[in-house]
Amino acid sequence: MMAAVSLVACGSGSEITIGSANFAESQVLAAVYAQALRAKGITVDETPPLGSREAYVPALQDGSIDLIPDYTGTLLQYFDTKAAQSAPDEVYAALRAKLPAQLTVLDMSQAQDKDAVVVPEAIARKYHATSIADLAPHCGELVFGGPPEFQTRPDGIPGIKQVYNCAFQSYHALDAGGPLTLAALRDGQIQAADVFTTDPNIGPDHLVALGDPKNNFAAQNVVPLINSAKATPRVRQVLNAVSAKLTTETLIALNAAFNAPDKPDQSTVAKEWLSRNGLG
Repeated sequence: MMAAVSLVACGSGSEITIGSANFAESQVLAAVYAQALRAKGITVDETPPLGSREAYVPALQDGSIDLIPDYTGTLLQYFDTKAAQSAPDEVYAALRAKLPAQLTVLDMSQAQDKDAVVVPEAIARKYHATSIADLAPHCGELVFGGPPEFQTRPDGIPGIKQVYNCAFQSYHALDAGGPLTLAALRDGQIQAADVFTTDPNIGPDHLVALGDPKNNFAAQNVVPLINSAKATPRVRQVLNAVSAKLTTETLIALNAAFNAPDKPDQSTVAKEWLSRNGLG
């Protein structure tokens, strides 16, 4: 992934180079930012997906890219592995205090997409589990699947083990809540997984997102993460207007539209949503 980052040319002048992570929602949100900025006459270059935060944060810091959609809780833990804040405003304030000088977050949206431990309905029924706490005594019987970085992130496997005393039998490195993970759950290759709460497949695939009563997963509000040098008043105004309109229901709808049978590209999905909300 880092090789892909190195190929991105640094944006110059007023041009904004926008990246995304390697999952669909991030790609759609990046397209929303790009279309909104273009509608106000700002030149935008979009990169292919850059992988995980471990790849794209350094790219933001060295200017390979300028802007990416991100999530407050996991971004805070990237910069402060001991962060204990969980409420949205507390997480956002702590994040702003921890960011290096060359990075800035703009206004936080109300939209949240949190990681969740997700299991098939049959597993939830078998163990009478509605929360991770309920599942904990049986974790040793289950194979867990998720992206490679979830194995080491503080709120990933280490956090689940520490907070809930839940140690899974083994770990299968798959994708970030994407088709590989969902297929593995459907086929029984894994019995639990890291899936995002706004995934439109949870209901249709007969999955259960388990509750997190001890707040292992902090608030995850969508926020634009930008190289400070590119956070001009004009760019701030455009992106803050987008954030003001984003809700969790919006994320679910955008994900569903992007995964519709006719498979529109992310630019089409973004443009339609911006137009409906007077931002196009």
